[in-house]
Amino acid sequence: MAATFGRGAMTNGWVDIKNADVILAMGGNPAENHPCGFKWTIEAKKVRNAKLVVVDPRFTRTAAVADVYAQLRPGSDIAFLNGMMRYAIENKRFHEEYVKLFTNASYIISEKYGFTDGLFSGFDDATKVYDKSAWAYEADPTTNAYSVDLTLQHPRCVFQLLKKHLERYTPEMVERVTGTPKEKFLEVAKVVTSTGNAERVGTITYALGWTQHSVGVQMIRAGAMLQLLLGNVGRPGGGVNALRGHSNIQGCTDLGGTFEILSGYLATPRAELTDLETYLQKVPPTTLNSQPWASMNYWSNYPKFLVSLLKAFYGKAATKENEFGYAWLPKTDGNYSWMYIFDEMYRGSSTRAGGTEPGPEGLITAGMNPASIGPNSAKMIGALSKLKWLVVFENYEIETATFWKAPKHYEGPPTSEIQTEVFNLPATGFAEKDGSFTNSARWVQWKWKAVDPPGHAKTDQEILARIFLAVRALYQKEGGALPEPILNTSWTYTNPASPDLAEVLREINGKAVVDLFEPPKDPKDAKEPKKLIRAAGQQLDSFGQLRDDGSTSCGNWLYTGCYTEAGNMTQRRSTADPSGLGMFHQWAFSWPANRRVMYNRASADANGKPWDPTRPGIQWNGEKWIGPDVPDIAPDSPPGKFGAFIMLPEGTGRLFAPVLADGPFAEHYESVEAAILNPLHPKVTSNPVSRRFSTKLDKYGTAAEFPIVCSTYRLTEMYHYWTKNTERLNQLQPGFFIELPEQLAKENGIANGSQVRVISARGAVQGVAMVTKRLSPMVVDGKPLWHIGFPIHWGYTGDEDHLGPLANFLTPSAMDPNTWTPEFKTFLVRIEKGPPLRTS
Repeated sequence: MAATFGRGAMTNGWVDIKNADVILAMGGNPAENHPCGFKWTIEAKKVRNAKLVVVDPRFTRTAAVADVYAQLRPGSDIAFLNGMMRYAIENKRFHEEYVKLFTNASYIISEKYGFTDGLFSGFDDATKVYDKSAWAYEADPTTNAYSVDLTLQHPRCVFQLLKKHLERYTPEMVERVTGTPKEKFLEVAKVVTSTGNAERVGTITYALGWTQHSVGVQMIRAGAMLQLLLGNVGRPGGGVNALRGHSNIQGCTDLGGTFEILSGYLATPRAELTDLETYLQKVPPTTLNSQPWASMNYWSNYPKFLVSLLKAFYGKAATKENEFGYAWLPKTDGNYSWMYIFDEMYRGSSTRAGGTEPGPEGLITAGMNPASIGPNSAKMIGALSKLKWLVVFENYEIETATFWKAPKHYEGPPTSEIQTEVFNLPATGFAEKDGSFTNSARWVQWKWKAVDPPGHAKTDQEILARIFLAVRALYQKEGGALPEPILNTSWTYTNPASPDLAEVLREINGKAVVDLFEPPKDPKDAKEPKKLIRAAGQQLDSFGQLRDDGSTSCGNWLYTGCYTEAGNMTQRRSTADPSGLGMFHQWAFSWPANRRVMYNRASADANGKPWDPTRPGIQWNGEKWIGPDVPDIAPDSPPGKFGAFIMLPEGTGRLFAPVLADGPFAEHYESVEAAILNPLHPKVTSNPVSRRFSTKLDKYGTAAEFPIVCSTYRLTEMYHYWTKNTERLNQLQPGFFIELPEQLAKENGIANGSQVRVISARGAVQGVAMVTKRLSPMVVDGKPLWHIGFPIHWGYTGDEDHLGPLANFLTPSAMDPNTWTPEFKTFLVRIEKGPPLRTS
């Protein structure tokens, strides 16, 4: 699913890491940021003698227990990964049979495709956007099916284009770009590619070290491409595993946490998709004509998922006659990601309608601290100061709720000029309410309230419910523009003002609205007896029971099965594990369908025999797919009928992805604030389609003025911007610090424990110098390059003895063009000795 949706979820799971022969930890520091899950990496080392390979700019706690550690320059991961792919192909250390069976390596690409001097074909220099039709698959003129060459010899097949794309990434070029010595790179490549066969398997774990870049999606893509080449996707012990930093990020994403998706990763309608029929014609992924290796294209069920979601939204008001309320769904007419929203707040105008519409007047924020977590903190604070009203609900008083108290150097307007009315509502913490968390492994697990909330604090759902009910009452009393979405929203909870989250989970799971019958085996036989599957009002067992005729409702098709007529499956706690592979199917519920390893059809060969019988995912017994896991394919479909990657229209994993904003292959680009000219194509140094802003506060630095690379990171002992309010944790990490290499500190006369100032194009922060050996000198493109870093957890609210600067005061408003994730991990700074802090 991670590769399908691009939203980040583990294809396998935490426990499954113990089944790996090689673990590549890159783009994350799991020993420190995911310490409970990291025990499975240690288990693999102890039980399987697995090799842990760590590639990271810092020598971290994860690196401290690695078998092989390699330092690389922040933001250069794609060059390293592409170099490993080249190494695997050149040395025939890739799983060729798997690649032919389960990837699009054999697919022929259009003659329009090309890559020259850092640009893929189809680039529009005026709009800075690619025309992705230039990357299309070539159709066979006689069958209109995909043109393929199963020998992988055609010069325009994906495999040959990939070889050509990678030929520049020699070990010498990898060293030049990343700063990793050639010998160390080759050591890593040899260990990682030892899994490119049927006998061994490896996994990749990553986190924000990959996502928070202007090429973040392509970094993850490169990791997925490497795993596909090695045959490591869909197998126990394999996968591309996104390590979520905390709860409930995965659950939030699954339920439509970003503007462009609805629950279950269905697309939010665009403005031009004015009716349901047009939406269903334009949005679901489609495929060319069926062929033996192609998928059933499971997105053919898209209408069932969407109509059932609309029934959950609008209940009885959603009918076939009104397209189930499709017209009431909000439509997008531009980019509503939060960085764009704050840009419009700051400017006071919208990018829509030629910039003539006013910007947002108000904001409701919960579980997020934009003043601290947004890049370019001065801009975040300035944007909040231009609102008419702001609603914050949190369990602590956070910087966003007191933005007008920001120190003067954050450049906010004088307090007397701020007209924003702030409502700071006390909310519960996670231990003060029941509900479910969805972890990185897609496990939906119920938790029970530990303590009652203090004082007047209320749960998030009660705060939201009371706001909704009050708004609806105003519409009922006074009328207003577009009342239908508000008045028709289904709100049938037993306690409307404070919905029970178990009741909400039942709604998310889905139910039969009317009696459901099993479709007749012979549609022409009207006399065939009907078999009742679910009576009206009963909970559904699986998303296979969803319908597109309004007879089912479902808040998220992926979660169907989490709360059935048998009860709340997320509360299950059986430790039975017959396979010994750590699947634990009777522990909680794993979306979708309680499957523990995604794409597990790829765990078996062309005949359905497991690549490794000691670690089977599923296998074909002549009649159906059996095995430890729930098959990720039609259970009775024989090998060869459908592809292993049923959520992709090709039915295969994508070595070539013609859908991303910045190219079908991963390519190394420098960060928006580039430390060097790109050695691969200096005229196109940074991602040509990355996004940036242009207000007076959107300043971008150059290497001439800011020669040092800087990153932000997290600490085990602190939890974002909350736990600085907790005295015991403040004792463990008492204050903000800046980590810098010994030699750099010496050159600048900075002693360990002294004050140091870090300056970017946006401003400066000051803190205690932590002079360390964990950051080593690097030689990049033949020249010395320094890297420093500091944690994110402090701010101007909380315990007065433990305040500190906002780390993001220094970070730029630059982002990935696919997910609009800010580039926190690579920006440019300079340093100088700081004056002593005042003691009075």
